[in-house]
Amino acid sequence: MGVTVLQPYPMPEGKSGAHIIDYLSKRLLSLGATHAGQFLVDCETFISTPQPHNGTPGRAVHVLHNSDYPASTFSIIDSGTGKQVSLVADSIFDLLMLKMTNTFTSKKQTKIESRGARFEYGDFVIKLGSVTMMEHFKGILIEIESCMILAYCWEMIREMLQGFLNINVGKDFPSYFATQTIMTAMGQQQMHAKHNDMYEPTDTVKQYLEQFTNYRKHVSMHGSISGGIQGALGGQQQQQQPVHMSPSPVMGAAGGLGMNRP
Repeated sequence: MGVTVLQPYPMPEGKSGAHIIDYLSKRLLSLGATHAGQFLVDCETFISTPQPHNGTPGRAVHVLHNSDYPASTFSIIDSGTGKQVSLVADSIFDLLMLKMTNTFTSKKQTKIESRGARFEYGDFVIKLGSVTMMEHFKGILIEIESCMILAYCWEMIREMLQGFLNINVGKDFPSYFATQTIMTAMGQQQMHAKHNDMYEPTDTVKQYLEQFTNYRKHVSMHGSISGGIQGALGGQQQQQQPVHMSPSPVMGAAGGLGMNRP
């Protein structure tokens, strides 16, 4: 196990997820990588019931599984105020959540997963994940794994991502590893450089939750916009065209992938 970095892949206009996964798989194999099985990371969210009536956000428990750790269940408890607590348990934790229906209810419509092929290339492990929510395709997540401390290998990971994906990756550490303000045991605040920490499996799970949350927010935003448009139409029997969000700045680089097939 080593440091894992997640990189959302900018989807070129007019290309399907299956087409991009096939292209990236062939590109990895042409570089000398070897196929090393499959992987799966999934997330189900449970929200507290009943919800608070004073406007404060309710608590949520995010339950995640990672096929790299088949005997473990990861959970992240979200207080609703920005504070999170991580927990690692065995698979019986899933049964426990099913017994707590009076306290927490599953939001099954937001169950999300990243699934795909796993490759090995030198010192790197690369996973090409197709993200789906309720069996609907949402995007592609690239997971790349290397050494144990990000500060020692970020430049290698960055160069690998740029060369393999043909996109620009900034020099700064990914947001998850940014310097954070933490509270010491003495109740004092101090700056903490997370990129110097020894990496743990929970770090991978937290990154996946961060990316899954972004996909969920995108779906929620899309639904809100579409709902507003349909309301303005006054119930007219008219087919609404999908609302497209502004493309990422790196879309231009990715758009030419179809012409650069090795």
